[in-house]
Amino acid sequence: MQAVWFILFAVLLGGYFALEGFDLGVGLLLPFLGETKADKDRMIASIAPFVLANEVWLVATAGALFGVYPMLEGKVLFGLYPVVVGMLVGWILRDAGLWFRRRIDGPGWQRFWTWMIALGSLGLAFGWGVALYGVATGLAAWPVALMSGLVTTGLFAFHGWTFLGWRLPGFLGLGADRSRKALLVSAVLAAAPALVVLAAAAPYLMGHSAPAATLNVLSVMVLPFAPIVLIAQVWVWRTFGRGAVRTPSFF
Repeated sequence: MQAVWFILFAVLLGGYFALEGFDLGVGLLLPFLGETKADKDRMIASIAPFVLANEVWLVATAGALFGVYPMLEGKVLFGLYPVVVGMLVGWILRDAGLWFRRRIDGPGWQRFWTWMIALGSLGLAFGWGVALYGVATGLAAWPVALMSGLVTTGLFAFHGWTFLGWRLPGFLGLGADRSRKALLVSAVLAAAPALVVLAAAAPYLMGHSAPAATLNVLSVMVLPFAPIVLIAQVWVWRTFGRGAVRTPSFF
């Protein structure tokens, strides 16, 4: 069961990076792309159907971390406490910006929450890079950890740019429309840091899994619901895919 749960954990974390990566990437680009309020509204509307569905992957990843690798979970929260707190603050700022930005039409209000979305997205994207390096090395060298944060931030921004080129044909201009294949490639690039770290840490994780009895109970409780999550994700993409006009109004 250790191998099964390691593969599932890798799928969850890599899937989160691939899916939430474009949400965060669009947030990073929000202050810099689009000349008008309507342009920025379109950028947020493009990710609106996916945000909550993508965050489910983070909840599932955290649940797997707590249940399958309890020793690692304690190490992560203790050793990376400032980073984790910063990421939580970024998550709150990003989501608050998405919810509050269009509640008032004033330009100052919307400009403020636009920057909160961007800063929150930056905190999450950069924090994930630092956290991955910290898990792999224990933050042995802060300059390298900061470089890791810059790498994930750049990859997420590229993924967001590619997503906009796919979701909103003609929006970016300059021939920047992107195909489904290009979006898949950028998703793989966004997930690559997480998958590389997990591959390097595989022996340690496999040797520090929860007891077999615990994994068996988790399997009975969790695995039957995995197809439901996948079906829901497929439904979201089929319903709100490229060119779809049905966009939730809560953002």
